[in-house]
Amino acid sequence: MGGFLEHINSPQDLQNLNMTQLEQLAVEIRQTIINTVAVNGGHLAPNLGVVELTLALHRVFQTPRDKIIWDVGHQSYVHKLVTGRREKFHTLRRYGGLSGFPRPDESEHDAFTTGHSSTSISASLGLALARDLKGDKNSVVAVIGDGAMTGGMAFEALNHAGHLNTDLIVVLNDNEMSISHNVGAMSGYLTRIRTDPKYSKGKDEFEQLMKRIPSIGSTVLKFAERFKDSLKYFLVPGIIFEELGFTYLGPINGHNIPSMINTLEQAKTLGGPVLVHVITEKGKGYAPAVEKADMFHGIGPFDVKSGTCIKSSDTSTYTEVFGSTLVRLAEQDHRIVAITAAMCSGTGLADFAHHFPGRFYDVGIAEQHAVTLAAGLAKAGLKPVVAVYSTFLQRAYDQIIHDVCLQNLPVVFAIDRAGIVGDDGPTHHGLFDLSFLRPLPNINILAPTNEKEVQDMLYTALNAEGPCALRYPRGTGLGVALGQQWTEIPWGKAEVITEGKDVTILAVGNMVPVAVRAAEMLQDAGVSSTVINARFVKPLDAECIIHHARRTGRLITVEENMLAGGFGSAVLELLSNTAAGGMLNEIKVKCLGIPDIFVEHGSQPLLREKYGLSPDFIADTALGMIKPHQKRCARIVKLSGGR
Repeated sequence: MGGFLEHINSPQDLQNLNMTQLEQLAVEIRQTIINTVAVNGGHLAPNLGVVELTLALHRVFQTPRDKIIWDVGHQSYVHKLVTGRREKFHTLRRYGGLSGFPRPDESEHDAFTTGHSSTSISASLGLALARDLKGDKNSVVAVIGDGAMTGGMAFEALNHAGHLNTDLIVVLNDNEMSISHNVGAMSGYLTRIRTDPKYSKGKDEFEQLMKRIPSIGSTVLKFAERFKDSLKYFLVPGIIFEELGFTYLGPINGHNIPSMINTLEQAKTLGGPVLVHVITEKGKGYAPAVEKADMFHGIGPFDVKSGTCIKSSDTSTYTEVFGSTLVRLAEQDHRIVAITAAMCSGTGLADFAHHFPGRFYDVGIAEQHAVTLAAGLAKAGLKPVVAVYSTFLQRAYDQIIHDVCLQNLPVVFAIDRAGIVGDDGPTHHGLFDLSFLRPLPNINILAPTNEKEVQDMLYTALNAEGPCALRYPRGTGLGVALGQQWTEIPWGKAEVITEGKDVTILAVGNMVPVAVRAAEMLQDAGVSSTVINARFVKPLDAECIIHHARRTGRLITVEENMLAGGFGSAVLELLSNTAAGGMLNEIKVKCLGIPDIFVEHGSQPLLREKYGLSPDFIADTALGMIKPHQKRCARIVKLSGGR
């Protein structure tokens, strides 16, 4: 590694470096991050943009006594490198290694767990108020991006903090580009204030102008002076923050370490709520990340020299199939519109935005607004599709209930990254959507098992009368040929793939091919299996499930979702309500899914193996039900939390 970084074992070590040495350290840190992310994948562009900012923060504030809260947290790699985790940095996002996000259980320098947007100011205010109540004197700093500032929760917290007037520093990292190009009034406002004149110069010019106006100029000037900070309405950058009760400092160059240190020191001594506006360049120091900051926001392994992604497969991803299918459907039906919450490329809507700019809406990081906007569009007779990651849909739960389901509006939720997502860990796994959507009246839930079913189910959902959720995983499909036309799936009907007499394996979504493989293993062990692709989580195909459960006397449900309240729970409820619960006495049932824990970060195959969502575990479970004393055909996976 060489140079200065190898001697940085804690933030205190930064105090020993002069400005020139800090700048050289920034170069070394950038190269370390580039080399590590090239191998492990991760959030490259955001971290390259905050190198100098992070060094300045740790030069001025003394963690863990002082608290630094990183909004979203995907820009915390530099923070990790200078807070005692340098030697483990090569394990970033690997199973058992460093998380890609702040984790207090990983380091005392991580003051709060973050992974979703717009939460830092609220959390920081809570820490600041607790400090005041306990009589402590430490500083609390929230670092939030301009993209995250589009989230309504950030403004709720700003308003409250300004009202309380407690000591709190908010650093607004304005890199002009969140995951997708920022939209809305706030983005335009931040762009405009970069070119505003300095307050002192503007104030003088305003006064001179007023004095030149015959008769009334002096009167107007005196009138204005009667109101506290009246001139700021016309002249001061950051007036919106000052009106919320913050002292505004900036904008300043986020890559100028001395300037940032001076400004942060000033913020530290001012007292009350202070907002420091910092301008940074996303991807700074690595040309491909600067030129394609969207792509390098979150990226898999890539070639450092060329910046080219290293693809593990040429097979289309579920996201790509969804996006291309939606474009083709929209060509035939002008009522189809698409909505994203600052994740245009990530959700596969880039082509839709290109082909139908007038029917595409990027609302910024505002999932609640996205859902209710869709409700309004649906109410007016359009067919809105809200493309969103499963983990982010959690943020709009009340709107799904109150604004969509209660009115039974035909909104389609295209839920990407459902199930185990992988290396981003517990804040990003989509393991709760079946459980939180299933209880809602009127909603229908579909889960494709391959690329062709993505096409057919999207077509089916867009022709439904009420709200539909289409749930699909992260990653590539199975290589199934895509159709030129779509087939409407029989509503609420499952698909029987194989028929056997010993056990029924009822799987949903991406667990169906896993169940098929388990059936093949069981066949080798002399066990005959029925495998059913449920296709619908709601409504269930009650007739099919009950028939095969009775016929084999043994039923295994498999889902990549929490066991609590998920697909298996729905099947158990169905059986318990059949013949006054008699079905549960007639057959043996095992439900396989995620136990009552938050799943750690790690590769998808590894985590699926660990939590029993693998062919060998399903086969073992079946053998345990059929021949409990026979040697299993594969090892039993022992789970933390039990099964």
